[in-house]
Amino acid sequence: MVKVLFAASEAVPFIKTGGLADVMGALPKALASKGMDVRLVIPKYSQIAESFRAQMKPVTHGIVNLAWRQLYYGVEEIDWNGVTVYFIDNEWYFKRDRLYGFDDDDERFAYFCRAVLTMLPKVGFQPDIIHCNDWHTGLMGVFLKEDFYHDPFYQHMKIIYTIHNLKYQGIYPPSIMRDIIGLPQELFDNGNLECDGCVNYMKSGMVYADYITTVSKTYAQEITYPYFGERLDGYIRSARDRITGIINGLDEDEYNPAADRHIAATYTADTFPARKHINKEALQRELGLPVNRNIPVVAMVTRLVADKGLDLVTCIMDELIEEDIQLVIVGTGDWAYEDAFRNLARRYPTKVSANILFNEGLAHQVYAAADIFMMPSRYEPCGLSQLIALKYGAVPVVRETGGLKDTVIPFDKYTNQGNGLTFMNFNAHELLFTVKRALSYYADPVVWEHLVRNAMESDYGWDRSAQAYADLYHTVLDR
Repeated sequence: MVKVLFAASEAVPFIKTGGLADVMGALPKALASKGMDVRLVIPKYSQIAESFRAQMKPVTHGIVNLAWRQLYYGVEEIDWNGVTVYFIDNEWYFKRDRLYGFDDDDERFAYFCRAVLTMLPKVGFQPDIIHCNDWHTGLMGVFLKEDFYHDPFYQHMKIIYTIHNLKYQGIYPPSIMRDIIGLPQELFDNGNLECDGCVNYMKSGMVYADYITTVSKTYAQEITYPYFGERLDGYIRSARDRITGIINGLDEDEYNPAADRHIAATYTADTFPARKHINKEALQRELGLPVNRNIPVVAMVTRLVADKGLDLVTCIMDELIEEDIQLVIVGTGDWAYEDAFRNLARRYPTKVSANILFNEGLAHQVYAAADIFMMPSRYEPCGLSQLIALKYGAVPVVRETGGLKDTVIPFDKYTNQGNGLTFMNFNAHELLFTVKRALSYYADPVVWEHLVRNAMESDYGWDRSAQAYADLYHTVLDR
């Protein structure tokens, strides 16, 4: 039996700031269902709900060596959906009002990496694979192979390192080599931990990994180019023979219109023509929009930031509103985008609902109600929203980048093949014309029913992706 330890900074349902948490909530569970011994470790943040904290059982505690420091660590555990979840307890580092954005994040996550490795003999788990995720676990392979390998307990462990978003790298001054990392300066000087004169946790994770994955095949190609490579494209090109892209799946226990407790009427790919409009009418009433099942609802559920293509949307939003549509926005982010959508809603109160907040129940209701879902991202390593939209029959309109390109197949109304609409260039009017083309399909009920059915029948559950990871683990272990 293959034994795998996932190490990450967050995981659903315990703590979440982004898509990494969704993956960590779903992928270990999917691999455990394939007969693997899969476990997960995250920090024990103070924001974890009391309902979970009450279930945690103490396992062990001890001392972590971090450079010149000797630091306390505790380990608690929960069994969750067949996966043992460990929580690293240290209130100095993790009892704070948010997860990230502190001046000592370099120290906090270096500590986390060493604490994870230190705990393994104490909890009686000797993984074959340690599967690390994003910059927060970038030092795991460094510590394992430069320090812990002297102990036979660790010598056969392999590192898989997954890049969820290359933009966030964990970049710190070289002085932390001595003060925090506590390993020879040579590892910085030879480029293993160095990029552009700084310590780079993301690069360190890649250098010491036995294999590197990222979250879609297209993104794995894109990051070899400077535009997407975030100054690491040169190293990524040199490591291309041990990098692959595996698309994230959708947790269909969490997102399933046939059983969603948040929505007004459940439905399937067979029943949506008679039932999906009930959700539209319920949302229209809740948001104070005119109740009319025939008006197409165009929606976005997103962080309101530039990377999500909001500049394209704000550029053409007045032209878009000239169409016979209702526009629904849900999300928070940069104040300029928040104000732009609030102002649009004030000017067109019967056509626009700007919900500058995030509410999980409302998000589900919007997916269930929407006819068209816009996702014009500047870049998108994988994307979750388009997968949810497909599952709920909200036809996605996306830019051809990263995971959007890999999951949304352009619809051909002559063959009835494809599950959404795409455009290539980061251009506002390409977005507008693509939405207008979607509206022309909406106007033909026969064409639209084919398109929505194709969307809902798209198979992006975790089973296929989990199998790809399982195959990769076996390949790495057989080397």
